[in-house]
Amino acid sequence: MELTVYSSATCPDCREAKRFLAQHNIPYKEIDVATTPGAIDEIVKRSGKRAIPQFVIDGEWVQPYRPGKGFLYAEMSKRLGIKIP
Repeated sequence: MELTVYSSATCPDCREAKRFLAQHNIPYKEIDVATTPGAIDEIVKRSGKRAIPQFVIDGEWVQPYRPGKGFLYAEMSKRLGIKIP
């Protein structure tokens, strides 16, 4: 599996997403939208939104949270093959 995370250091939802990945030893490539030219434009082009974090899982763009609801633990666990006890 190839995972890329579009995020920003100042984004609390991004920090939670990366914490989740770290807890489950899921390797990922990070693209910091604050320091990577064109990253925001790529997010808008692919997802239709200016929203971070964004996961790209084997080429599929996925928003791993819902505004007002937070990180989607169960859905992301299933997508990433993480077994929930």
